[in-house]
Amino acid sequence: MDKRTLKRQYKESEIPAGIYRVVNTQADRSLVGSSVNLPAILNRHRGELKLGAHRNQELQRDWNEFGEDAFAFEILDTLAPRAGPGYDVKRELGILEELWLERLAPYGERGYNTRPK
Repeated sequence: MDKRTLKRQYKESEIPAGIYRVVNTQADRSLVGSSVNLPAILNRHRGELKLGAHRNQELQRDWNEFGEDAFAFEILDTLAPRAGPGYDVKRELGILEELWLERLAPYGERGYNTRPK
């Protein structure tokens, strides 16, 4: 395949939106979140952790203690792409994220998320 074809295919591909989790497999703790671009957010978390600059200090501390091999980056759920009037992907992601947060409860000793008020 030539460069032009590859570039076109990349631009036309759907970017998955959904729910992700960063899991500390040693301490059984996780961070759950949502994004309109799952590959990008997972790369950002991995990059920030490797640089020692992650905004979640507990997660960064555990990464420093246990090392990269103790962590897994997972996609928990994706939204099917829809078009049309009134469709708000961010609103849909918020609802889906709430469901996963309720299901996994990644707070306190079980996770890195901040408990909702």
